[in-house]
Amino acid sequence: MSTTKIKEIVEEMVQPFMDEHNFELVDVEYVKEGSNYFLRVYVDKEGGIDIDDCGMVSEYLSQKLDENDPIPTAYFLEVSSPGAERPLKKSEDVAKAVGKDVFVTVYEAVNGLKEFEGRLLSFENEELVISAGKKQYTIPYAKVASARLAIIF
Repeated sequence: MSTTKIKEIVEEMVQPFMDEHNFELVDVEYVKEGSNYFLRVYVDKEGGIDIDDCGMVSEYLSQKLDENDPIPTAYFLEVSSPGAERPLKKSEDVAKAVGKDVFVTVYEAVNGLKEFEGRLLSFENEELVISAGKKQYTIPYAKVASARLAIIF
């Protein structure tokens, strides 16, 4: 079974629980590291997620995975916060990050650059405006390869 299919199945399984508890499903990863497989589920909520919340999601998802058994190989289930440098996977995530520091990479150079780190000033009309130092960059959302919150010192 493909990694994409496993992610879709897990997202469908856990989303009702997330909605019921006002949690946000940030991302699902199914990866092989060394000889082990890991199913990682990143969750958040308004005000931040804590270890008890992660435990609740883990228990629920573990039970659902045992009932349905969609993953043919042995794996480790990890449920955690996305962390301080949270990925911005959807356009809604980018919109919520306006006013915060971000790190963005693009598929195709914009103004000769492929990486941008700075304050996200706006996200309108499918364009991000980032202030980096004394410069501002306008980046088409369609060119964004990855985006995450950033901690800038």
